[in-house]
Amino acid sequence: MGGLKTTRELIELCHINKDKYVLDVGCGVGATPCYLAKRYGCRVVGVDISERMIDRSNERAKREGVENRVKFRLADAQNLPFEDALFDVVIGESVTTFLEDKQRAVSEYVRVIKPGGYVGLNEETWIKTPPPTELVEYATRTWDIKAEIPTSDRWEELLEGSGLRDIVVRTYKINVLGEFSQIRRYSFKDLLRMLYRTLSLYRSSAFRRYMKERLPTPKNLFEYLRYGIYVGRK
Repeated sequence: MGGLKTTRELIELCHINKDKYVLDVGCGVGATPCYLAKRYGCRVVGVDISERMIDRSNERAKREGVENRVKFRLADAQNLPFEDALFDVVIGESVTTFLEDKQRAVSEYVRVIKPGGYVGLNEETWIKTPPPTELVEYATRTWDIKAEIPTSDRWEELLEGSGLRDIVVRTYKINVLGEFSQIRRYSFKDLLRMLYRTLSLYRSSAFRRYMKERLPTPKNLFEYLRYGIYVGRK
């Protein structure tokens, strides 16, 4: 959430530069790892639980000419296949929210960073609690978030509970128009592929029912739901 602007803010808070070795947890199609390698010149490893996403990520890295600085692996965020103190930075964008055992995941992030390294997360956050039942049900149904969405205080506790210090907490209102800045990290070919895929899916009656169940967005949703940047140092 927050688009490319928020990703850049996360990068700045985690002090990422060309000398850093970065792990992106839940890398999806590899947009952020490739952006980091291309813009900052650092080495990046991206992990995702979906083999299809890893394949797409490798295609992107080759297409963008950064395959010598970016590697992708199939992995579970709650059980990372890396030795202790390997990375300078671990980042995750709208990933840890979806995990049942968030404390275990954050502890894994901390385990694989070096002393003095950073963990930086951009995650969904309930800003007013308790949220109405219908909003919780909507979030569960629309974004498939079966796990609890923490408050900002709870996110901070998760980082502190894993041994991080110098915690930075910043929460932001969700700006639907601002989310369109995500487009800037994708190529024209990517956008055409997304459009084609959406149009193809829309031909399916099941997909149309799926979309109908998720619209319209409850008017008071964003009074309760925001996103937050959470950064800590080991």
